[in-house]
Amino acid sequence: MAENTNAGNAGKKANIGVVGLAVMGSNLARNLAHHGNTVAVFNRTYARTETLMKEHGTEGDFIPAKTIEEFVASLSKPRTAIIMVKAGAPTDAMIEALADAMEPGDIIVDGGNSFYKDTIRREKAIRARGLHFVGCGISGGEEGALNGPSMMPGGTEESWKTLGPILKSIAAVAEGEPCVTHIGTDGAGHFVKMVHNGIEYADMQLIGESYDLLRRGLGMTPQQIGDVFDEWNKGDLNSYLVEITSEVLHQVDAKTGKPFVDIVVDKAGMKGTGTWTVQTALSLAVPVTGIAEAVFSRGLSGMSEQRAENARTPLTGPNGDLGIDDADKAAFVEAVRQALYASKIVAYAQGFDEIQAGAKEYGWKIDLGAVARIWRGGCIIRAKFLNRISEAYDNVAAGKQEAFSSLLFDDYFTKAVESAQEAWREVVAKAALAGIPVPAFSSSLSYYDGLRSKRLPAALIQGQRDFFGAHTYGRVDQPGAFHTLWSGDRSEIQTA
Repeated sequence: MAENTNAGNAGKKANIGVVGLAVMGSNLARNLAHHGNTVAVFNRTYARTETLMKEHGTEGDFIPAKTIEEFVASLSKPRTAIIMVKAGAPTDAMIEALADAMEPGDIIVDGGNSFYKDTIRREKAIRARGLHFVGCGISGGEEGALNGPSMMPGGTEESWKTLGPILKSIAAVAEGEPCVTHIGTDGAGHFVKMVHNGIEYADMQLIGESYDLLRRGLGMTPQQIGDVFDEWNKGDLNSYLVEITSEVLHQVDAKTGKPFVDIVVDKAGMKGTGTWTVQTALSLAVPVTGIAEAVFSRGLSGMSEQRAENARTPLTGPNGDLGIDDADKAAFVEAVRQALYASKIVAYAQGFDEIQAGAKEYGWKIDLGAVARIWRGGCIIRAKFLNRISEAYDNVAAGKQEAFSSLLFDDYFTKAVESAQEAWREVVAKAALAGIPVPAFSSSLSYYDGLRSKRLPAALIQGQRDFFGAHTYGRVDQPGAFHTLWSGDRSEIQTA
């Protein structure tokens, strides 16, 4: 007979369970226990469960289980379990195992970084079995999981009634509000988390480009640049990423005494969410140029063979020196700050555009103001100016201002970018002349200029498409679709 691992918990039921007790799952289980929840815990390898109980079992009420059946039996109805395992096949396997052991009305929550289309597929399959399935984006990393993350759950309204109070009990709090809201049905939660991560890529790339301009272009030390970021964090750029950038730049390597940033290999990793954001945006025909350049820049950083070849056969160009006198350095540092703020606004505007497009495509009713509010705390992209974003969308929803098609057309952000654009253009131009790559800065500026252009060269492109492929074109002076007989007498015919 199997050992009864719940011997000390006879008759006790857990109101929530966590499956998968690696660092994220373990920290989430502890957070739940810290806030008055009784937490059932299960891991495929029982040793992880034993470690959790040994090291943290006194932090709250835990009910450990050796088997899925034992785990499910320890949950009160409707049984609610959060899966924190590797995305893909392991998640599918665990969902299937839980569904087999559960009953209609029970709730399975996927708290991993799953692709939203997988979540849509899984929700449909689980709903057909009479259970609820919730794809829940969780942001904040290991620290957030333990001390309060930002959470983006999808699923049904019925499942939110059970899950909502539990998630609110452990969420980060910003200005008195828990950083969690019901995003929408099926894959909406994971879709919003995906876009969150895409914005995160852009934000980090823009910060990296700012650092490069000050380091390579002005010759400042990491310590000095860390001081600059520390100062920037006191103003409009106040954010978690700017804050930790200062800490990273101030860090000194204990082994060599060199700045930490100088001993780290300049190859940035990625786990796929940024790529998903760009691929999805392409499928929805939404230009997320800043996010895309951030993803491509990480890819370029990993092109070791090509970069090694450049060391043998250098590609010629400027040496990266901006040629700015000491007396003018402070002014250029301020210009970079303004360029960073303007580009950051573009990244968020593009991200919210993608969320709106996704909501329209999949029939989700997503409160964009609420999304901005739950990103104010707990998550990686938490920033001071998210208050401005939530205020803008809330004002539209309340009828206090006219609707806008992009955040860039909201009065506050229009004025913010307008005041920064001279500095923004200076930074991009000087970077190009000095040979310092600033793909996210420059693509964000080009996007802004594209939005404000009365005419774009797409008219010529459409003419080319019609010439080689008879793809037709529209006319500015009358409705319908037209084709020119390019290989004939070049007369025009109306096709629709």
